[in-house]
Amino acid sequence: MISRFLPSRFRRLLGVKVITRPPAYHLLDQPGSLAPLLAALDKVGEVALDTEADNMYHYGTRICLLQFLVGGKVFLVDVLAPGLKLDPLWKSLAKKHLIMHGSDFDLRLLHDHCRFSPHSLFDTMLAAQLLGRARIGLASLLDQHFSVALDKDGQRANWSRRPLTPKLLNYASLDVWHLPALRDILQRELVNLGRVKWFEQQCSAQIKSGFEGFAPATENDWRIGRSERFRHAGLTVLHAVWHWREAQAQRLDTPPFKVCGNAILLKMAEAAEAGGSEAAILGGIHLGKRQDRIFPSLAAAVRAGLARDPKTLPRRPGRDPNYVSLTHAEIELQERIRTDRDRIAKELAIEATLIANRSQLAQIALCPEKIGEILLPWQADLLRNEPSLKTTAWL
Repeated sequence: MISRFLPSRFRRLLGVKVITRPPAYHLLDQPGSLAPLLAALDKVGEVALDTEADNMYHYGTRICLLQFLVGGKVFLVDVLAPGLKLDPLWKSLAKKHLIMHGSDFDLRLLHDHCRFSPHSLFDTMLAAQLLGRARIGLASLLDQHFSVALDKDGQRANWSRRPLTPKLLNYASLDVWHLPALRDILQRELVNLGRVKWFEQQCSAQIKSGFEGFAPATENDWRIGRSERFRHAGLTVLHAVWHWREAQAQRLDTPPFKVCGNAILLKMAEAAEAGGSEAAILGGIHLGKRQDRIFPSLAAAVRAGLARDPKTLPRRPGRDPNYVSLTHAEIELQERIRTDRDRIAKELAIEATLIANRSQLAQIALCPEKIGEILLPWQADLLRNEPSLKTTAWL
């Protein structure tokens, strides 16, 4: 019991959990209530930011809550509150340096919904990756450095439900409260390892990818799993039941996977491809609590799929005209580059794919002279002087 009277830094050394009281926060959920946040933003150059969305509970993803740490104060913006105008917020925020954790999803979401993109960023997850941390999630990093345990219920919460409970608001405030201190720790380690430039390039690339947003829907999204092995009724039934699921999910305002999983769709397609009847295709299919309400429409979709000519389906996307198969020599080069990459990654104690992923290895093997276009400068510098590339003709 003596440990409870020790300063938190000593309790962490002893392995004792530090029970952190959630910081006070300002909930902004009324028209015109952004004024304190905007005033605080005018006085600072950097902001810690996080978002909460509802993609686990609704058909279309919405931003539900924005969390800010500005000048030592936490502001929680209820994005779903009626009458709350956010345009001044985005204009002010565009001038600030952001501290975020795992920003890829958030930046794409903010771009697609708000056309927002930051001009500079410190992503603590990217920093943890470049430092070779085995566990890079925010909860793990806060536990490791501050002995703070985030409530896991917050990760699974329905953030679109109103009113937001004090428990969820406390969780949301803790998501940004420790980010500046975590940034300082990781920044020092990046400096010590000489990886600051690497990190800056990674963050710039993250901002650039945010501009791309999420991939738009296409007419071939229904081709899930190994659908290429189907040739006949399996294709038409898969097309029919996939679109049935989308329609049901949109009607029920729920994610498609909560209507039924891909495994069920593929099971029905496989039965159809094997020549199964409607009864055989639908046999053993269970849709949970909605079974009685939506099963008849599923049966109708299966019948429509069985009656359709596969030739009328949307054509499979053709091969990328820029795609060129690797020659035997290029495949051998790719393997040599992979060997060099893996050795370097082991020496640096980082994930090998941080240096170059599988697709990038193939591109480099095809056009070694374009390595500077394929990879970030720090990644290219690690590989271009290795034996696999140093002995190629382009050098």
